[in-house]
Amino acid sequence: MGMSPPAKRYEDYALVLDFLPYGRPSGRGRHTSMPIAQLIGETFFTLLEAEVKRGCTLSPHERIYVGRDFRDKISRIMGRIDYEELTASAKAELESAVEELVRGQEKRFVEFFNEAQAITPRMHALELLPGIGKKTMWQIINEREKAPFKSFKDIQDRAGIPDPAKLIAKRIVEELSGESKYRLFVRAD
Repeated sequence: MGMSPPAKRYEDYALVLDFLPYGRPSGRGRHTSMPIAQLIGETFFTLLEAEVKRGCTLSPHERIYVGRDFRDKISRIMGRIDYEELTASAKAELESAVEELVRGQEKRFVEFFNEAQAITPRMHALELLPGIGKKTMWQIINEREKAPFKSFKDIQDRAGIPDPAKLIAKRIVEELSGESKYRLFVRAD
């Protein structure tokens, strides 16, 4: 049996959470006067800090290339950062940026509603979404057994969840801020 190729572990694109044209004076001896940006990766929701090329400006929610090939606006990825290291502006943008990413990958998250399983005998993955208790969880499970969900709107109509994308975005922010034991969407390493 051949070995499968290693799973890609880095981000190709990210959304800008904050742009600091004069760098920042604080943080782990990383004094920098270079412009930097705080970003969230669109696949793994990795929080990143990157050095921005001189003369480039970035705006919140701008989608930029951060992959391994030529980057037009980023000179280098400085590394992953924790939620606590985000600026106040980046934290303020986080949930709406995540929601935008979730809406842009609707198929991926509709699949979650179609395929989520129990995590422990007493806890189902669906119950980890904010506002979903046993009753709503069973509603989702019963509906998806009749037919798989096709869209957020379908989930909304059939399972009575006001805004599935918002719930997932809230959950991702909880995972990023370290408020939860289980990770559904954010890589743990």
